[in-house]
Amino acid sequence: MNEEFQKLFGAMMEQGAEMARLFNPALESFNPQAFEKLFPTMSKDMMEMWFGKTFNREGLDARTRLLVTIAALTVLGAQADAQLRLTIRHALAAGSTQREIAEVIFQMSMFGGVPAMTKALEIARSVFEETSGDNT
Repeated sequence: MNEEFQKLFGAMMEQGAEMARLFNPALESFNPQAFEKLFPTMSKDMMEMWFGKTFNREGLDARTRLLVTIAALTVLGAQADAQLRLTIRHALAAGSTQREIAEVIFQMSMFGGVPAMTKALEIARSVFEETSGDNT
């Protein structure tokens, strides 16, 4: 990044923070990473309701539904970091392998672009490291 772009980027970030403060003063100190720590995973009942049989009794199983969600969040790019981390953790818990998750993310490069895929793979790698290599 050159100096001119850094100044522009800094101004954009300041304007965004000011807009958030004006809309809702509580957002001034909002930290998405702290929110993620509050809810690292959903309860089993919540998982079943959203990704299991409640909404689609005869359709996709939770594992497949979570892989599809990873695909969608990958295409969204950098705006879905916390959601992607959460969904990857849930997909691992539902029986997906690290390889399957990486393949889904790789496939999305055609739809979300290589930068979105790269960012999602970095997030996946960090989740895999957190889970100590479970479900390789």
